[in-house]
Amino acid sequence: METIRIDKMLSNVTNISRSEIKRFIKRGEVTVNGKVVKTADEKIDPESSEVKIKGQTIGYNEFVYIMLNKPKGILSASNDKSRKTVVDLVPENLKRQKLFPVGRLDKDTTGLIIITNDGEYAHKIISPKNKTGKVYIATLDGALKEDLISEFKKGVVLADGTKCRPASLEILESNIARLTLFDGKYHEVKRMFGVFDLGVNELHRYAIGDLTLPDTLQSGECLLMSAEDVEKTL
Repeated sequence: METIRIDKMLSNVTNISRSEIKRFIKRGEVTVNGKVVKTADEKIDPESSEVKIKGQTIGYNEFVYIMLNKPKGILSASNDKSRKTVVDLVPENLKRQKLFPVGRLDKDTTGLIIITNDGEYAHKIISPKNKTGKVYIATLDGALKEDLISEFKKGVVLADGTKCRPASLEILESNIARLTLFDGKYHEVKRMFGVFDLGVNELHRYAIGDLTLPDTLQSGECLLMSAEDVEKTL
C-alpha cells in the first residue's frame, strides 16, 4: 500500500481532528511500531504499521460503513445547527471524519439508512443506473386498489410531469404496501401515492439491495457493516 501522512491516517480512522493529533504528537503520545512519532508529516504504511495513541492501538480502515435504524424526527444530514442528524446518532467508537448518509430518508420516515465516508460507494448506491432497489413498507390513509400494481410497474407520472422509474408494488393489507424503488427523488413515495389521492401515514425502509435491516437493531441504533453487508447493497 502507498504511504500516508500519520496525521491524515489518524484523522481518517478516528473522530480526532488533525490539530488535536498534532498536539498528541507534540507531547510524544503517538507511536509507530514502538517508536515515538516526531512530526505530523511523517509517512507510514498504515496496513503494516502498529500505530498507537497514548498506548491505545488504532486499527486502519480507510472507509467505514454503518447501518442505522433511523427513528422519526431525525434529519438525513451530516450536521445541522439546531436539529439532530443521523450522524449525531453514530456512537463515538464508530465515528470518523467526514461521515455522511447515503441518500436520504424524510424526517418522519424510519428504517435503514447507511452512513459512510466512502463517496464512490455512496454514488453507486444512489445512482439509478446501478438499479439498487430500496424496499419500503408504506401505510396509507386509504384503501389500495389492485390497478395500482400495474400503474407503479409502468412508472408513475408525478403531478409536476416527472416520470418515475418502474417500481414494484405489493399489497400486503388493504392500506399497507411493500414498495421497491430504483429512483431517489425528493419525497418520491409520498408524491407517487399522492397521484392516486392516497396519503402516507407511515413509511419504513427495511432493505437496500439485498441488505435487510436486522430485527435486532432497535430504533436509533447503529451497526458496523461487514464486507458481506456492503456487497449485498451493490
